[in-house]
Amino acid sequence: MATPLSPETARPELDALTTPVAWSDEEGAIIGCNPAFSRWLGVGARRLMGWPLAGLDGGEGRLADAMGRLDATDAPLRVRRVRLRYADGDECFADVWLSRRDDGGWLLEAHPVDEFPGDDPALLLPSALSASLKGLAHELRNPLAGLKGAAQLLARRLDVDTQGDSRELVAMIGSEVERLTALVDRLLTPAPPRPHAPLNIHAVLERVLRLAESDAGWAVRLVRDYDPSLPEFAGDADRLMQSVWNLVRNAIEAGAANVTLRTRAEHAVRIADAVHPIALRLEIIDDGRGVPEELTERLFLPLVSGRAEGSGLGLALAQQVAREHRGSLAYRSRPGHTVFTLLLPMHVEDETT
Repeated sequence: MATPLSPETARPELDALTTPVAWSDEEGAIIGCNPAFSRWLGVGARRLMGWPLAGLDGGEGRLADAMGRLDATDAPLRVRRVRLRYADGDECFADVWLSRRDDGGWLLEAHPVDEFPGDDPALLLPSALSASLKGLAHELRNPLAGLKGAAQLLARRLDVDTQGDSRELVAMIGSEVERLTALVDRLLTPAPPRPHAPLNIHAVLERVLRLAESDAGWAVRLVRDYDPSLPEFAGDADRLMQSVWNLVRNAIEAGAANVTLRTRAEHAVRIADAVHPIALRLEIIDDGRGVPEELTERLFLPLVSGRAEGSGLGLALAQQVAREHRGSLAYRSRPGHTVFTLLLPMHVEDETT
């Protein structure tokens, strides 16, 4: 099981986090915390030293119970909505991750529930992960610039007699490099989401299928089952393309021989607490191995993957993109038949007569 932080994360890295983190000795007494933790509780770090970690629980002792059940060999444990406070200070609620350290102590990471609307674990992308992604993004800038230059040079060298498929592939390389560069820039310098613009969902899906054809070749049969009557709707084409591509790539990596993209219009759809007159129902259907049973309850958590080489980010990001569009992402799965369903509201203006 993946966890937001390693129990043995170096202290300088912890100090740089905005996520509140504290750690204790084997007796459960706090021996350190990062600045975010002391600020969050409104207590100086020195006053916290020696305080029982379990004593921060201002509720029914759930924190102490979890610490008592966690052995050194156990996976990190998540405790939902723990009420935390220091002495007679103000109370605050958080989802807590507990891990055992190699020295026998505990590591506590707190995610204030107000930071995650609806207490949705799919939105829990830890600061530690964010910091790591920024470092990776910085390292990716130079090779991406090199790829872009090579693609541009190759495009200029193509003769007019070159087959259209080759020119299309070169154009796709350039387009994907631009998309990756934009993602890298977004990680390094976060900016407000771009305004949504009218898009054709089938044009987005065709971009995904072109990537899938290049990635899987003839090993996978890609099926289009489109509703051609679907109107345009407002969204972010690049983000939706990234989300769907993650889902299709997961299907390919799960050993699917057939992957179907199906679009339909659905009326009077409830998504979360809102009812929408019309919504896009996009289904990604595959006949691969299916979702492992042990991952069913935490599939959308960051860093959770059914493959040893997987990053565990694809589904978490796909869920995030769905919510950016006020939609939802759900799935049903059994070996040989998995369906991921993306529901997106489509706001169609009434025709005037």
